Amino acid sequence: MKEVIIREARREDASRLLEIYAYYIENTAITFEYTVPSLKEFQNRIQHIQAKYPYLVIEKAGRIEGYAYAGVFNERAAYDWCCELSIYLDHHAQRQGLGRQLYAALETKLKKMGIINCYACIAYPQQEDTYLNDHSARFHEHLGFQTVGYFHQCGYKFGHWYDMIWMEKMIGEHPDKVDPVRFSRS
Repeated sequence: MKEVIIREARREDASRLLEIYAYYIENTAITFEYTVPSLKEFQNRIQHIQAKYPYLVIEKAGRIEGYAYAGVFNERAAYDWCCELSIYLDHHAQRQGLGRQLYAALETKLKKMGIINCYACIAYPQQEDTYLNDHSARFHEHLGFQTVGYFHQCGYKFGHWYDMIWMEKMIGEHPDKVDPVRFSRS
């Protein structure tokens, strides 16, 4: 069995992470982004997220095979106990349990921070095509997420209109008095 390591992303990982993400921009409607960002822009995105939230990579046999991170769900202070999650695996590394392992590690870190609600914004096909299927939604369902919102024909890419769903998972209790979230990368 090849060794799997999950760790915080580093600046020098950005090129490989961008390579993974670029596939989804150029070949799928999983992301509604049209243009691959520059390496500098991608490094800045990682740094911006890491100022408050975990940004994890998963390595298998020394090669980065994917990444996952949390980010702001909404800027207003009352939403601090919520976050939005994103995950991307190398398209050749899917269905190996790596995504499940990444999300489990991310969830552990988020719980320690005091995060209670996790959300995922997922492109969803009216009918599957070359660019989009329902695998991301099924993956999230398998991990305990539930669909809580549905937006019709809100994303246009590759000459097709796509829907978007919001999925939610509660990872903690909702007490009457709550401690502030401990925003950090630890």
